[in-house]
Amino acid sequence: MTIETDTMQKLPAQKQVILSGNMAVAHALRQVDPHVYPGYPITPSTKIMEAVAEFIANGRMACELIAVESEHSAMSAAVGAASAGARVASATAANGLAFMWEVLYIASGSHLPIVLAVGNRALSAPINGFADHGESMGARDAGWITLYSESVQEAYDSIIQAFRIGEAAQVRLPVMVCLDGFLLTHTSENIIMEDDAAVQAFVGPYQAEYTLLDPDRPVSHGLSDPPAYYMEHKMRQQAGMERARQVIEEVGAEFGEQFGRFYGLLDAYRMDDAETAVVILGSASGRIKGIVDELRADGQKVGALRIRAARPFPEEQIVQRLLGLQAVAVMDRSYAPGAAGAPMFQEIRSALYEYRQSAPPVINRIYGLGGRELHNADIRAIFAELAALAAGETTVPTIKLVGLRGEPPPTWQEVRPL
Repeated sequence: MTIETDTMQKLPAQKQVILSGNMAVAHALRQVDPHVYPGYPITPSTKIMEAVAEFIANGRMACELIAVESEHSAMSAAVGAASAGARVASATAANGLAFMWEVLYIASGSHLPIVLAVGNRALSAPINGFADHGESMGARDAGWITLYSESVQEAYDSIIQAFRIGEAAQVRLPVMVCLDGFLLTHTSENIIMEDDAAVQAFVGPYQAEYTLLDPDRPVSHGLSDPPAYYMEHKMRQQAGMERARQVIEEVGAEFGEQFGRFYGLLDAYRMDDAETAVVILGSASGRIKGIVDELRADGQKVGALRIRAARPFPEEQIVQRLLGLQAVAVMDRSYAPGAAGAPMFQEIRSALYEYRQSAPPVINRIYGLGGRELHNADIRAIFAELAALAAGETTVPTIKLVGLRGEPPPTWQEVRPL
């Protein structure tokens, strides 16, 4: 077994290595070797840019590194490079993603398949550098395909797949690959790293649909879009998102056939005969699965449904999995002040509304904000609440913060049926 640290020694073909999430992402980028990497470092994704810079300095990447003065500039440079026909990647986190906000919309609206690794971290204030999905959930309507990783292995695999997904002719949209800050970015796991040539063959060469540098096919970017055309252009983004569902599954299946690890929009765990289930995304899903196994051993028919693709939102597949259950808990690692629940809870309740006569009751459990520890006892308590809800208990609150000290807002104690 090889331990890949800051020395970054050359690895043989398809070997088990111990990598942090940041280093796994950096190696995936090294293997794909995009043309341009514009970046500005920010915790907890700083190591990705540092590693890419070292790979380039050591001759292991031909990529052009652009060190800019801010995250806004990084995404602006990414848009410029991608508009010129380059394959582009970068990384950021938290306030860095927030600083990119306006340019995220430009990247998507311009149909530029930029790949962005996001080390999920809480947004200030107060200042907090730990795991939280607030920043990526805040950007969920920016028109980016968004994949959430459960493990370091999945972060590595998803970066490789992201280029194929975003660059597909029927999609042409940017892709965000999320991995929980510190819990994945800085945690080392034993993963399989594929052969460089095999990765490059899987991703293939990049051919931009349009490039500013092709005089035979002139194209303009950044033009004013009047009311007579704007809506139609927005619908073109939506069409790409709709088609991305199938592309994500096709690319995940092809990746599995070649490398042995299969991916799709969802990851259903022991859901076939489940009576109650937790819906979750991100690194905490691994712990949820362990508790599911324990409760199954005690005779409880419980399951877990992990959402891998938050955008495009896999509404149909989620509904198919949840209808027929007796109770469901959606676990969000973010929240929306003043809203009727956290983001994924809102999405899933909306998806089930059409089936409200037969849909299970759905509760929202907001956990892990700012890196707050999620204990096994917390997960067991959520499943206990689901059992009570399935049995007809009416005092189970609809929305609750897991591990909160003090009393929650009074309205969050009310049970609001679908």
